[in-house]
Amino acid sequence: MGLGDRIHNAAERLHGKGKKAAGEVTGNDRMRAEGKARAVRADLKQAGERIRHAFKRH
Repeated sequence: MGLGDRIHNAAERLHGKGKKAAGEVTGNDRMRAEGKARAVRADLKQAGERIRHAFKRH
């Protein structure tokens, strides 16, 4: 897992969290759902990278 991948995933997660928060403040359910989905997707990518890295080392 490269540093660039980690930074990209973290940035995408933060973007998702921000979008979710904006949706909550404005009462926009669609924006809230999109933000949550983006944050979850970034977390899953990060987990996949960790698993791939673990198998690569052994």
